Amino acid sequence: MTTTAPAADSRVLALAHYAARGVLEQVLVRHGVTFQQQVALRAAVTADAPQTPDDLVTQVQGSLKSDTAGIRATLDELLAARLLVTDGPHLRPTDAGRELLAAVGAETAPVTARIWGGIPAADLAAAGRVLALVTERANAELVAPTG
Repeated sequence: MTTTAPAADSRVLALAHYAARGVLEQVLVRHGVTFQQQVALRAAVTADAPQTPDDLVTQVQGSLKSDTAGIRATLDELLAARLLVTDGPHLRPTDAGRELLAAVGAETAPVTARIWGGIPAADLAAAGRVLALVTERANAELVAPTG
């Protein structure tokens, strides 16, 4: 398929994000998990050290820019679903939580390969650099004083 590439801007970025997220959410709904739950669970599973609820809230808030009360509610949902468990001051993923992420990964892998496959490495590297810069600048705007 040959198309004229649009210039990268906020709209193009948003369209790509929501298209890819839509694909993921089709898989997540089959497992009874929301996008935010998956992000929080992944943060717990991939952490190098046990995480407190505050640690996970900070990580998820940094990724999704969502409100802390909503993230805390998400952690409570994961605890209620026994995908996370309290271990002293920490929250740890359960075997069921790890298995869920593995199942979601296995289901999304072939779709991800189709979506990303065939894109030249140089294009991916250039897009990665641009997106990293956009993320850095947007994060700086979020903490900049308004006025």
